[in-house]
Amino acid sequence: MSMAVGGHGGPKSDINMTPMIDVLLVLIIIFMVITPLTPRGLEALVPQPPPPGQPPNQSDQRTVVIVIDANHNISINNDPTDESKLGPRLADIFKTRAEHVVFVKGDPSIEFQWVAKAIDIAHGAGIDKVGLMTAKVEAGQ
Repeated sequence: MSMAVGGHGGPKSDINMTPMIDVLLVLIIIFMVITPLTPRGLEALVPQPPPPGQPPNQSDQRTVVIVIDANHNISINNDPTDESKLGPRLADIFKTRAEHVVFVKGDPSIEFQWVAKAIDIAHGAGIDKVGLMTAKVEAGQ
């Protein structure tokens, strides 16, 4: 290797690429490290509206909805239950079903910890997918 220092050709006006390549390699490594750490949103299921010809109140009867009202009372498809019986009741409902999907609907005035507790109990009962229902989803908008 040799280095050009003046001489009969004069100074060179080329850009030295080595430092630029070093900087680009460092940037690539930084982006490779940061990319897996980017935050992702929650994966939530939303019940689908009924087909256009079907009335909204006669949608799928196999849909299981856990409702938590303002007084922290829990019900499964309008069947009252309590927190201690929720897990066994869900396991009983889903032991003959192939698709394990349940929706949780909490009253807007309650704290989210009650909804999170119901989701945790549902996961403990072996339910694969838990969706969240809101008033807007329920109205079909």
